[in-house]
Amino acid sequence: MNSSLILSNILNPPVLFFFLGMLAIFFKSDLEIPQPLPKLFSLYLLLAIGFKGGYEITQSGINTEISLTLLSAILMASAVPVYSFFILKLKLDAYNAAAIAATYGSISAVTFITAQSFLKILNISSGGHMVAALALMESPAIIVGILLVRLFAPNQENKKGEFAWGEVLREAFLNGSVFLLIGSVIIGTLTGERGWEKLHPFTQDIFYGVLAFFLLDMGMVAARRIKDMRKTGSFLIAFAILMPVANAIMGIILAKLIGMSAGNSLLFAVLCASASYIAVPAAMRMTVPEANPSLYVSMALALTFPFNIIIGIPLYFNIIKAIGV
Repeated sequence: MNSSLILSNILNPPVLFFFLGMLAIFFKSDLEIPQPLPKLFSLYLLLAIGFKGGYEITQSGINTEISLTLLSAILMASAVPVYSFFILKLKLDAYNAAAIAATYGSISAVTFITAQSFLKILNISSGGHMVAALALMESPAIIVGILLVRLFAPNQENKKGEFAWGEVLREAFLNGSVFLLIGSVIIGTLTGERGWEKLHPFTQDIFYGVLAFFLLDMGMVAARRIKDMRKTGSFLIAFAILMPVANAIMGIILAKLIGMSAGNSLLFAVLCASASYIAVPAAMRMTVPEANPSLYVSMALALTFPFNIIIGIPLYFNIIKAIGV
């Protein structure tokens, strides 16, 4: 792998702020970010990438490649939890296997944004419709995770009807992050060029500053979660590193079959490789209380997320170049 790509990714300011946040915890600094702010940063990032995606869809229109990309996004978000579940079931009970599988079937918007930043450094373009793919991959994994519990957890025959399906579907499609992201895509599409010019200073000019602050907080959260890794054991640690790579390779193969550009292929691979630490954990805590949150949250946040933004993104891009996408 080209070490200069890894170095350039690590020396990306938002990524360096992620490390700064980790160091603040390791060195027991009194650095603190007031708690309402990370939530505000998260909402801003979703609004900005959704709005940009909607605008860029108006510029590119809908063609065969875009339609196939969106279908592939739904396919991967539905398939990853299924085969992940059966791998995890070798060592875990059905509740924890389903919760972790759903976590890895969904996506991380921040990893996606970091990959966009990586492409920008290399002056490689990507399509705005990839944001629509991101939005479509948030929810299917939650539904599949719940179905896996219904099918494979013990004594489920006697619990038919006890799942609050209305609440599950509500969490899958109407939780705050999904709702804001989809809504921003729609607004960006409806307002087009005129809306883009009006919101450009807000959604683009300050974007990377907010991302840096958000990753500073994420670094602190990830460092606090590292101690939870002792509970997961070597099997889950290996899963948190190897499964994203396997999912990314499958995403890259699909991208090549569809004929995506190099930039779109990387974003699709990153979507396939990332794991949710917001939407899915929120849904799993409500619908699968038997699963241990310290497993699926710490795996996604303290292992897979830093692996993807440091090693994964340059690695996936090298694979894309090697197979000639």
